[in-house]
Amino acid sequence: MEQERRSTGKRKGILMPFLSGLTGAVVGGACVLFMYTGGIAPSIGQTQSTNTKNIITSQQNSKNNAVKTLPVSTPSSTKDVSSMVEKALPSVVGVNNYQASSSLSGSGSNEQEAGSGSGVIYKKSGNKAYVVTNHHVVDGANKLEVKLNDGSTLSAKLLGSDQWLDLAVLEIDGSKVKSVANLGNSDSVKAGEQAIAIGNPLGYLEGSVTQGIISSKERDLPVDIDQDGQEDFTAQVIQTDASINPGNSGGPLLNANGEVIGINSSKIAQEEVEGIGFSIPINTAKPIIKTLEKQGEIKRPQMGIVPQSLNQIPTASSQNYLNLPDAVQNGAVVLNVESGSPAEKAGLQNYDVITGLDGKEIDTAASLREYIFKKQAGDHITVTYYRDGQKASAELTLEDISKE
Repeated sequence: MEQERRSTGKRKGILMPFLSGLTGAVVGGACVLFMYTGGIAPSIGQTQSTNTKNIITSQQNSKNNAVKTLPVSTPSSTKDVSSMVEKALPSVVGVNNYQASSSLSGSGSNEQEAGSGSGVIYKKSGNKAYVVTNHHVVDGANKLEVKLNDGSTLSAKLLGSDQWLDLAVLEIDGSKVKSVANLGNSDSVKAGEQAIAIGNPLGYLEGSVTQGIISSKERDLPVDIDQDGQEDFTAQVIQTDASINPGNSGGPLLNANGEVIGINSSKIAQEEVEGIGFSIPINTAKPIIKTLEKQGEIKRPQMGIVPQSLNQIPTASSQNYLNLPDAVQNGAVVLNVESGSPAEKAGLQNYDVITGLDGKEIDTAASLREYIFKKQAGDHITVTYYRDGQKASAELTLEDISKE
Protein backbone atom coordinates (compact mmCIF):
# COMPACT_ATOMS: atom_id res chain seq x y z
CA MET A 1 0.00 0.00 0.00
CA GLU A 2 1.02 3.59 -0.39
CA GLN A 3 2.81 4.96 2.59
CA GLU A 4 0.64 8.08 2.39
CA ARG A 5 -2.33 6.18 3.84
CA ARG A 6 -2.99 3.49 6.37
CA SER A 7 -2.42 -0.05 5.28
CA THR A 8 -5.79 -1.64 4.61
CA GLY A 9 -7.15 -5.04 3.85
CA LYS A 10 -10.35 -5.33 1.82
CA ARG A 11 -12.21 -2.21 0.85
CA LYS A 12 -15.97 -2.29 1.36
CA GLY A 13 -17.08 0.22 -1.25
CA ILE A 14 -16.14 3.29 -3.21
CA LEU A 15 -16.82 6.70 -1.68
CA MET A 16 -18.20 5.08 1.42
CA PRO A 17 -18.98 6.30 3.90
CA PHE A 18 -19.76 9.82 2.67
CA LEU A 19 -18.41 11.75 5.62
CA SER A 20 -20.29 14.55 7.38
CA GLY A 21 -23.20 12.50 8.68
CA LEU A 22 -23.95 10.36 5.65
CA THR A 23 -22.07 7.30 6.86
CA GLY A 24 -23.16 4.23 4.96
CA ALA A 25 -25.27 6.22 2.53
CA VAL A 26 -22.99 6.37 -0.47
CA VAL A 27 -22.85 3.09 -2.32
CA GLY A 28 -20.52 2.13 -5.09
CA GLY A 29 -22.81 2.92 -7.94
CA ALA A 30 -22.99 0.05 -7.71
CA CYS A 31 -21.53 -3.36 -8.17
CA VAL A 32 -24.37 -5.81 -7.67
CA LEU A 33 -23.36 -8.46 -5.18
CA PHE A 34 -24.94 -11.83 -4.55
CA MET A 35 -24.97 -13.75 -1.29
CA TYR A 36 -24.08 -17.44 -1.26
CA THR A 37 -24.26 -19.79 1.70
CA GLY A 38 -20.67 -20.29 2.68
CA GLY A 39 -19.61 -17.70 0.15
CA ILE A 40 -17.57 -14.57 0.60
CA ALA A 41 -19.50 -11.95 -1.35
CA PRO A 42 -20.85 -9.04 0.71
CA SER A 43 -24.22 -7.36 0.21
CA ILE A 44 -25.10 -4.49 -2.10
CA GLY A 45 -23.07 -1.40 -1.35
CA GLN A 46 -20.36 -3.43 0.36
CA THR A 47 -18.15 -4.32 -2.55
CA GLN A 48 -14.72 -5.53 -1.73
CA SER A 49 -11.76 -3.63 -2.94
CA THR A 50 -8.22 -2.64 -2.12
CA ASN A 51 -9.62 3.48 -4.62
CA THR A 52 -8.80 8.10 -6.20
CA LYS A 53 -10.90 8.22 -11.10
CA ASN A 54 -6.68 8.86 -19.45
CA ILE A 55 -5.24 10.19 -22.31
CA ILE A 56 -6.41 7.07 -24.02
CA THR A 57 -4.13 5.54 -26.53
CA SER A 58 -5.37 6.63 -29.92
CA GLN A 59 -9.03 6.13 -30.63
CA GLN A 60 -8.20 5.94 -34.32
CA ASN A 61 -8.41 2.46 -35.77
CA SER A 62 -5.51 0.55 -37.21
CA LYS A 63 -5.65 0.03 -40.97
CA ASN A 64 -6.61 -3.62 -40.57
CA ASN A 65 -9.54 -3.08 -38.21
CA ALA A 66 -13.04 -2.27 -39.37
CA VAL A 67 -13.89 -0.53 -36.10
CA LYS A 68 -16.08 2.54 -36.14
CA THR A 69 -16.21 5.27 -33.53
CA LEU A 70 -19.57 6.74 -32.67
CA PRO A 71 -20.51 9.71 -34.87
CA VAL A 72 -21.03 13.01 -33.12
CA SER A 73 -24.43 14.59 -33.60
CA THR A 74 -26.64 17.00 -31.73
CA PRO A 75 -29.93 15.31 -30.84
CA SER A 76 -32.84 17.70 -30.95
CA SER A 77 -35.67 15.25 -30.39
CA THR A 78 -36.56 12.02 -28.63
CA LYS A 79 -35.96 10.23 -31.91
CA ASP A 80 -32.46 11.68 -32.13
CA VAL A 81 -31.71 10.67 -28.53
CA SER A 82 -32.96 7.16 -29.24
CA SER A 83 -30.73 6.95 -32.31
CA MET A 84 -27.74 8.16 -30.32
CA VAL A 85 -28.34 5.58 -27.59
CA GLU A 86 -28.73 2.82 -30.18
CA LYS A 87 -25.28 3.65 -31.54
CA ALA A 88 -23.76 3.85 -28.04
CA LEU A 89 -25.16 0.55 -26.72
CA PRO A 90 -22.68 -1.80 -28.49
CA SER A 91 -19.80 -0.21 -26.60
CA VAL A 92 -21.43 -0.80 -23.17
CA VAL A 93 -20.81 -4.18 -21.54
CA GLY A 94 -21.62 -6.10 -18.39
CA VAL A 95 -18.77 -7.18 -16.12
CA ASN A 96 -19.11 -10.29 -13.95
CA ASN A 97 -16.86 -10.88 -10.93
CA TYR A 98 -16.27 -14.50 -9.87
CA GLN A 99 -14.71 -15.28 -6.52
CA ALA A 100 -13.84 -18.40 -4.56
CA SER A 101 -16.68 -19.72 -2.44
CA SER A 102 -16.85 -22.63 -0.02
CA SER A 103 -19.16 -25.43 -1.04
CA LEU A 104 -22.28 -26.16 1.00
CA SER A 105 -20.77 -29.45 2.21
CA GLY A 106 -17.56 -27.75 3.24
CA SER A 107 -15.58 -30.28 1.23
CA GLY A 108 -14.00 -27.77 -1.09
CA SER A 109 -14.38 -24.49 -2.88
CA ASN A 110 -15.43 -23.29 -6.31
CA GLU A 111 -15.95 -20.04 -8.14
CA GLN A 112 -19.27 -18.27 -7.75
CA GLU A 113 -20.48 -15.06 -9.31
CA ALA A 114 -19.87 -12.59 -6.50
CA GLY A 115 -20.96 -9.43 -8.23
CA SER A 116 -21.55 -7.62 -11.47
CA GLY A 117 -21.19 -4.16 -12.88
CA SER A 118 -20.82 -2.38 -16.18
CA GLY A 119 -18.02 -1.25 -18.45
CA VAL A 120 -17.22 0.71 -21.61
CA ILE A 121 -15.24 -0.53 -24.61
CA TYR A 122 -13.01 2.46 -25.30
CA LYS A 123 -10.43 1.02 -27.71
CA LYS A 124 -9.68 -1.78 -30.13
CA SER A 125 -6.17 -2.58 -31.31
CA GLY A 126 -5.41 -5.59 -33.46
CA ASN A 127 -7.35 -8.57 -32.12
CA LYS A 128 -7.74 -7.08 -28.65
CA ALA A 129 -10.32 -4.71 -27.21
CA TYR A 130 -10.11 -2.73 -23.98
CA VAL A 131 -12.76 -2.03 -21.37
CA VAL A 132 -12.77 0.58 -18.61
CA THR A 133 -14.80 -0.12 -15.47
CA ASN A 134 -14.60 0.57 -11.73
CA HIS A 135 -11.97 -0.87 -9.41
CA HIS A 136 -14.66 -1.95 -6.97
CA VAL A 137 -16.43 -3.93 -9.71
CA VAL A 138 -13.40 -6.17 -10.30
CA ASP A 139 -11.78 -6.18 -6.87
CA GLY A 140 -11.16 -9.60 -5.36
CA ALA A 141 -12.03 -11.48 -8.54
CA ASN A 142 -10.55 -14.88 -9.32
CA LYS A 143 -12.10 -14.68 -12.76
CA LEU A 144 -13.70 -11.91 -14.82
CA GLU A 145 -16.15 -12.11 -17.69
CA VAL A 146 -17.49 -9.43 -20.01
CA LYS A 147 -20.94 -9.72 -21.55
CA LEU A 148 -21.28 -7.92 -24.87
CA ASN A 149 -24.40 -6.16 -26.06
CA ASP A 150 -25.18 -9.08 -28.40
CA GLY A 151 -25.36 -11.44 -25.42
CA SER A 152 -22.06 -13.22 -25.99
CA THR A 153 -19.73 -13.67 -23.02
CA LEU A 154 -15.95 -13.29 -23.16
CA SER A 155 -13.20 -14.03 -20.68
CA ALA A 156 -11.53 -10.82 -19.48
CA LYS A 157 -8.00 -10.16 -18.28
CA LEU A 158 -7.44 -7.51 -15.63
CA LEU A 159 -4.61 -5.28 -16.84
CA GLY A 160 -4.62 -3.02 -13.81
CA SER A 161 -6.75 -1.05 -11.37
CA ASP A 162 -6.51 2.06 -9.24
CA GLN A 163 -8.29 2.17 -5.90
CA TRP A 164 -7.89 5.91 -5.43
CA LEU A 165 -9.85 6.89 -8.54
CA ASP A 166 -11.87 3.64 -8.64
CA LEU A 167 -10.88 2.70 -12.18
CA ALA A 168 -9.83 -0.57 -13.80
CA VAL A 169 -8.91 -1.68 -17.32
CA LEU A 170 -9.75 -5.08 -18.82
CA GLU A 171 -8.54 -6.75 -22.01
CA ILE A 172 -10.86 -8.95 -24.09
CA ASP A 173 -10.87 -10.72 -27.43
CA GLY A 174 -11.77 -8.05 -29.97
CA SER A 175 -13.03 -10.30 -32.76
CA LYS A 176 -16.68 -9.59 -31.93
CA VAL A 177 -16.19 -5.92 -31.11
CA LYS A 178 -17.53 -3.74 -33.92
CA SER A 179 -17.60 -0.30 -32.30
CA VAL A 180 -15.93 1.59 -29.50
CA ALA A 181 -17.12 4.50 -27.39
CA ASN A 182 -16.41 8.06 -28.37
CA LEU A 183 -14.74 9.76 -25.41
CA GLY A 184 -15.79 13.36 -24.89
CA ASN A 185 -14.48 16.35 -22.96
CA SER A 186 -15.75 16.48 -19.39
CA ASP A 187 -14.23 19.93 -18.89
CA SER A 188 -16.78 21.37 -21.29
CA VAL A 189 -19.91 20.06 -19.55
CA LYS A 190 -22.22 22.50 -17.81
CA ALA A 191 -24.78 22.13 -15.06
CA GLY A 192 -28.22 21.63 -16.55
CA GLU A 193 -27.01 19.82 -19.65
CA GLN A 194 -28.52 16.50 -20.64
CA ALA A 195 -26.94 13.37 -19.16
CA ILE A 196 -27.64 9.76 -20.10
CA ALA A 197 -26.46 6.72 -18.13
CA ILE A 198 -26.25 3.24 -19.63
CA GLY A 199 -25.44 0.13 -17.66
CA ASN A 200 -26.32 -3.25 -16.26
CA PRO A 201 -28.53 -2.59 -13.19
CA LEU A 202 -29.21 -5.52 -10.87
CA GLY A 203 -26.83 -7.64 -12.91
CA TYR A 204 -29.34 -8.75 -15.52
CA LEU A 205 -31.02 -5.65 -16.99
CA GLU A 206 -28.35 -5.17 -19.62
CA GLY A 207 -28.36 -2.02 -21.69
CA SER A 208 -30.69 -0.08 -19.40
CA VAL A 209 -30.84 3.63 -20.24
CA THR A 210 -31.68 6.44 -17.83
CA GLN A 211 -31.79 10.15 -18.55
CA GLY A 212 -31.29 13.26 -16.48
CA ILE A 213 -29.11 16.34 -16.29
CA ILE A 214 -25.72 17.36 -14.99
CA SER A 215 -26.48 18.52 -11.45
CA SER A 216 -22.96 19.77 -10.76
CA LYS A 217 -19.88 19.77 -12.97
CA GLU A 218 -17.37 19.66 -10.12
CA ARG A 219 -18.51 18.16 -6.85
CA ASP A 220 -15.90 17.53 -4.15
CA LEU A 221 -16.73 14.23 -2.50
CA PRO A 222 -14.86 12.90 0.55
CA VAL A 223 -13.61 9.34 0.13
CA ASP A 224 -12.96 6.97 3.01
CA ILE A 225 -10.95 4.17 1.42
CA ASP A 226 -10.32 2.04 4.50
CA GLN A 227 -13.65 2.98 6.13
CA ASP A 228 -12.18 4.08 9.40
CA GLY A 229 -14.47 7.11 9.49
CA GLN A 230 -11.75 9.48 8.29
CA GLU A 231 -11.49 11.16 4.93
CA ASP A 232 -8.57 9.75 2.95
CA PHE A 233 -9.04 11.61 -0.31
CA THR A 234 -11.25 14.20 -1.96
CA ALA A 235 -12.58 13.11 -5.33
CA GLN A 236 -13.82 15.64 -7.87
CA VAL A 237 -16.79 14.07 -9.57
CA ILE A 238 -19.71 14.93 -11.83
CA GLN A 239 -23.05 14.88 -10.03
CA THR A 240 -26.09 13.78 -12.02
CA ASP A 241 -29.73 12.94 -11.37
CA ALA A 242 -29.77 10.28 -14.10
CA SER A 243 -30.58 7.07 -12.21
CA ILE A 244 -27.47 5.11 -11.24
CA ASN A 245 -28.58 1.81 -9.73
CA PRO A 246 -26.72 -1.22 -8.37
CA GLY A 247 -24.97 -2.73 -11.38
CA ASN A 248 -24.43 0.59 -13.17
CA SER A 249 -20.91 0.95 -11.75
CA GLY A 250 -18.37 1.30 -14.53
CA GLY A 251 -20.91 2.22 -17.17
CA PRO A 252 -20.79 5.46 -19.15
CA LEU A 253 -22.38 8.82 -18.52
CA LEU A 254 -23.05 10.34 -21.95
CA ASN A 255 -23.74 13.84 -23.15
CA ALA A 256 -26.33 14.72 -25.79
CA ASN A 257 -23.83 13.92 -28.54
CA GLY A 258 -23.34 10.35 -27.35
CA GLU A 259 -19.86 11.07 -26.04
CA VAL A 260 -18.65 9.53 -22.78
CA ILE A 261 -18.15 12.33 -20.27
CA GLY A 262 -17.88 10.18 -17.16
CA ILE A 263 -17.59 6.68 -15.71
CA ASN A 264 -20.45 6.06 -13.28
CA SER A 265 -19.19 5.13 -9.85
CA SER A 266 -21.48 5.82 -6.89
CA LYS A 267 -24.70 7.25 -5.53
CA ILE A 268 -26.17 8.44 -2.25
CA ALA A 269 -28.60 5.75 -1.15
CA GLN A 270 -30.76 7.17 1.60
CA GLU A 271 -34.51 6.71 1.73
CA GLU A 272 -35.10 10.45 1.72
CA VAL A 273 -32.60 11.13 -1.10
CA GLU A 274 -33.31 10.81 -4.82
CA GLY A 275 -31.28 11.50 -7.91
CA ILE A 276 -27.81 12.05 -6.46
CA GLY A 277 -25.31 9.99 -8.43
CA PHE A 278 -21.64 10.52 -9.15
CA SER A 279 -19.46 9.90 -12.17
CA ILE A 280 -15.68 10.07 -12.59
CA PRO A 281 -14.97 12.80 -15.18
CA ILE A 282 -13.57 11.24 -18.34
CA ASN A 283 -10.77 13.83 -18.51
CA THR A 284 -9.68 12.67 -15.06
CA ALA A 285 -9.97 9.05 -16.13
CA LYS A 286 -8.10 9.27 -19.44
CA PRO A 287 -4.47 9.36 -18.18
CA ILE A 288 -5.26 6.72 -15.54
CA ILE A 289 -6.76 4.39 -18.14
CA LYS A 290 -3.77 4.81 -20.43
CA THR A 291 -1.32 4.08 -17.62
CA LEU A 292 -3.24 1.05 -16.36
CA GLU A 293 -3.41 -0.35 -19.88
CA LYS A 294 0.32 0.04 -20.45
CA GLN A 295 1.82 -0.42 -16.98
CA GLY A 296 -0.83 -2.19 -14.89
CA GLU A 297 -0.52 0.16 -11.95
CA ILE A 298 -0.50 3.82 -10.97
CA LYS A 299 2.64 5.11 -9.35
CA ARG A 300 2.13 8.24 -7.33
CA PRO A 301 4.71 10.42 -5.63
CA GLN A 302 5.09 10.12 -1.89
CA MET A 303 6.71 11.73 1.08
CA GLY A 304 6.97 8.48 3.04
CA ILE A 305 4.70 9.30 5.97
CA VAL A 306 1.46 8.09 7.51
CA PRO A 307 -0.60 11.24 8.11
CA GLN A 308 -3.71 11.82 10.19
CA SER A 309 -5.84 14.95 10.28
CA LEU A 310 -5.20 17.07 13.35
CA ASN A 311 -8.94 17.42 13.95
CA GLN A 312 -9.11 13.63 14.32
CA ILE A 313 -6.60 13.61 17.18
CA PRO A 314 -8.22 13.59 20.66
CA THR A 315 -7.72 16.90 22.41
CA ALA A 316 -5.90 15.32 25.35
CA SER A 317 -3.41 13.56 23.09
CA SER A 318 -2.90 16.73 21.10
CA GLN A 319 -2.12 18.73 24.21
CA ASN A 320 0.17 16.07 25.68
CA TYR A 321 2.21 15.22 22.62
CA LEU A 322 1.98 18.01 20.08
CA ASN A 323 2.30 21.15 22.21
CA LEU A 324 0.86 23.30 19.45
CA PRO A 325 0.26 27.04 19.66
CA ASP A 326 -3.40 27.91 20.17
CA ALA A 327 -3.56 29.42 16.69
CA VAL A 328 -2.82 26.05 15.04
CA GLN A 329 -6.15 24.27 14.77
CA ASN A 330 -5.68 22.32 11.53
CA GLY A 331 -2.98 20.30 9.83
CA ALA A 332 -1.75 16.77 9.15
CA VAL A 333 -0.04 14.94 12.00
CA VAL A 334 2.85 12.65 11.06
CA LEU A 335 2.09 9.33 12.77
CA ASN A 336 4.98 7.47 11.19
CA VAL A 337 8.00 8.23 9.03
CA GLU A 338 9.08 5.42 6.69
CA SER A 339 12.73 4.40 6.88
CA GLY A 340 14.74 5.75 3.96
CA SER A 341 11.84 7.88 2.74
CA PRO A 342 12.04 11.46 1.46
CA ALA A 343 10.50 12.60 4.75
CA GLU A 344 13.19 10.88 6.81
CA LYS A 345 15.92 12.29 4.60
CA ALA A 346 14.44 15.76 5.12
CA GLY A 347 14.48 15.34 8.90
CA LEU A 348 10.74 14.97 9.56
CA GLN A 349 9.79 13.06 12.70
CA ASN A 350 6.79 11.39 14.27
CA TYR A 351 4.29 13.91 15.71
CA ASP A 352 5.40 16.74 13.48
CA VAL A 353 2.29 18.64 12.37
CA ILE A 354 2.38 19.67 8.70
CA THR A 355 0.48 22.88 8.03
CA GLY A 356 1.74 23.83 4.58
CA LEU A 357 3.26 22.52 1.34
CA ASP A 358 4.93 25.02 -0.97
CA GLY A 359 3.08 27.79 0.83
CA LYS A 360 -0.33 26.13 0.35
CA GLU A 361 -2.28 25.59 3.55
CA ILE A 362 -2.69 21.96 4.56
CA ASP A 363 -5.58 21.46 6.97
CA THR A 364 -6.22 17.69 6.72
CA ALA A 365 -4.52 14.46 5.71
CA ALA A 366 -6.77 14.42 2.63
CA SER A 367 -5.61 17.85 1.49
CA LEU A 368 -1.99 16.71 1.94
CA ARG A 369 -2.57 13.67 -0.30
CA GLU A 370 -4.48 15.73 -2.83
CA TYR A 371 -1.57 18.14 -3.16
CA ILE A 372 1.08 15.41 -3.35
CA PHE A 373 -0.86 13.37 -5.92
CA LYS A 374 -0.83 16.33 -8.31
CA LYS A 375 2.97 16.34 -8.25
CA GLN A 376 5.47 14.12 -10.03
CA ALA A 377 8.24 11.95 -8.67
CA GLY A 378 11.38 14.07 -8.56
CA ASP A 379 9.53 17.28 -7.73
CA HIS A 380 10.95 19.34 -4.88
CA ILE A 381 8.55 20.65 -2.24
CA THR A 382 8.83 22.80 0.86
CA VAL A 383 7.16 21.41 3.97
CA THR A 384 6.02 23.76 6.73
CA TYR A 385 5.44 22.04 10.06
CA TYR A 386 5.36 22.45 13.83
CA ARG A 387 7.49 20.41 16.22
CA ASP A 388 7.05 20.80 19.94
CA GLY A 389 5.38 24.15 19.38
CA GLN A 390 8.07 25.54 17.10
CA LYS A 391 7.46 26.34 13.44
CA ALA A 392 10.01 24.96 10.96
CA SER A 393 10.40 24.04 7.30
CA ALA A 394 12.17 21.39 5.29
CA GLU A 395 12.90 20.66 1.63
CA LEU A 396 12.35 17.19 0.21
CA THR A 397 12.21 15.40 -3.14
CA LEU A 398 9.18 13.22 -3.86
CA GLU A 399 9.62 9.61 -4.92
CA ASP A 400 7.46 7.07 -6.73
CA ILE A 401 5.50 4.36 -4.99
CA SER A 402 3.50 1.44 -6.32
CA LYS A 403 -0.01 0.45 -5.28
CA GLU A 404 1.42 -2.27 -3.03
